[in-house]
Amino acid sequence: MSRKCEVCGKGQASGNNVSHSNRHTKRKWNANIQTVKVDENGTVLKRKVCTRCIRSNKISRAI
Repeated sequence: MSRKCEVCGKGQASGNNVSHSNRHTKRKWNANIQTVKVDENGTVLKRKVCTRCIRSNKISRAI
C-alpha cells in the first residue's frame, strides 16, 4: 500500500540531504498518514488519511 492520503492525495516528497561539505545524497519525507475509521454515508470504513485532513475536519470520524 502506498503512503498516500486518500482525501487530498498528499504523499511522499523527495529531496537531498546536504552535508556541511555540501555533498548531496537523496532522501525522502513521508507524509504523516494515519489509518482512521471514517463514517461515509452511514457505513464505517477504514481510510488512510493525513493528519492535516484529520485536523481540518475534511472527514467525519466514526465513533
